[in-house]
Amino acid sequence: MQAVDTGRMILRPFKEDDLDAFYRLGTVAEAIRYVGNTPFGSREQALQAMRDGPLADYERHGFGRVACVWKDSGEVIGFSGLKYMAAVDAVELGYRFLPEYWGLGLATESGRACLRLARDVHGLDRLVGLVHPDNAGSARVLSKLGFAVESRVRLDFIPDTPVDVFARRLLAEEPL
Repeated sequence: MQAVDTGRMILRPFKEDDLDAFYRLGTVAEAIRYVGNTPFGSREQALQAMRDGPLADYERHGFGRVACVWKDSGEVIGFSGLKYMAAVDAVELGYRFLPEYWGLGLATESGRACLRLARDVHGLDRLVGLVHPDNAGSARVLSKLGFAVESRVRLDFIPDTPVDVFARRLLAEEPL
């Protein structure tokens, strides 16, 4: 996977050197509020999650969540990207940013780049987004990116609340 310049960020595969940022993205309460994750208990747990998650996904699928690097500082400020979700048998577009970077349009910016990668590099013609019904911000991002609510499902990792399944087609002739 090659790096992608979105304008304000560089999207690139995670590497183990990103552990501190990955740990922070998995422990900031506001950032994981709606995703069913419990905060990492240690950096070792975060490293294992990185190995079992994005690093394994790159090998298995050729894609996965990627680090979003703020060009001005070189800091990993979030992640975005594709993940095969067996629970819904579809590839999901997901994103997470540190709260101090919310409201800047970065999820939409990275999401557009990921839509192009999904279609043009990975040959995908459909993506989903799984959104907790209380997460209005994430629903807004997916709507801006052309997704619409398709259904509602229960997921093992968010057992108490059914989540909305947003979906969209990726048509070859459509500008993204």
